[in-house]
Amino acid sequence: MKHNYPEPIKAYKNLDFLTSPDARTLRILAEFMEPMQRFEKHNIYDTIVFFGSARTKNPQVANQHLRDVEQRVKKSNAANPDPALQEELELAQNEVFLSKYYNDAQELARRLTAWSKSLNSIYRFVVSTGGGPGMMEAANKGALEAGGKSVGLNISLPMEQSSNPYITPELNFEFHYFFMRKFWLIYLAKGLVILPGGFGTLDELFEVLTLVQTEKIKKKMPIVIYGSDYWNEIINIDAMVKYGVISKADRKLVQFCNTVDEAFNYLKDELTRHYLNNE
Repeated sequence: MKHNYPEPIKAYKNLDFLTSPDARTLRILAEFMEPMQRFEKHNIYDTIVFFGSARTKNPQVANQHLRDVEQRVKKSNAANPDPALQEELELAQNEVFLSKYYNDAQELARRLTAWSKSLNSIYRFVVSTGGGPGMMEAANKGALEAGGKSVGLNISLPMEQSSNPYITPELNFEFHYFFMRKFWLIYLAKGLVILPGGFGTLDELFEVLTLVQTEKIKKKMPIVIYGSDYWNEIINIDAMVKYGVISKADRKLVQFCNTVDEAFNYLKDELTRHYLNNE
């Protein structure tokens, strides 16, 4: 006999339950299992991760913004300059300074991808980023220019973060949980490139350094900190050695680089030595 009352919803189709606090464990597990399935399907087993600011503009945009601000400054009252406008001018000048790293990230990712494609193995050392704009966009763009795949591990945020258009579509991910995103960024990584960035970049850099220092990460992982002009103002690793809070050996966990050639050659040599010579 057929009843007129609605059929019950299966638990795994019940969105009210799946989005509730009680199902948090299931959502965390989904952000672990679903990326694993996709990475295996597309033969992605190791990556080179690019970290850096989402706010960095490409040089064309940065220079145009500076010109616009300079025009407004010229039209303003020179005898009584507007402090807010002067602050905007300084910020625009700094945006132009940082925009050179956008080009460097793009070129470094392009060259690493071209080198990767020249190897006998399929999809080795695939460029991976946090998936957003700025430095991340530049790296994904460089990989695409070389005709390679690249990964974007995006995170849902109230501002800034949206997927850039250069990520390989089937390797474009959206995370809710920061710690699951970090897991997938680092779990597959065989090398890191740390470009100028803010709190998020520092968080990612020092978390990885802590894991390597304490040997929670046992694999060899060359870490490039790119752009001494910026980073020397932000962090002072030598001072940490001086005050004894890290050892001299810890200083060797990172390599500062200032040119694409320098970073590319260092990463290629280290990755070849640790991961390709015995194949």
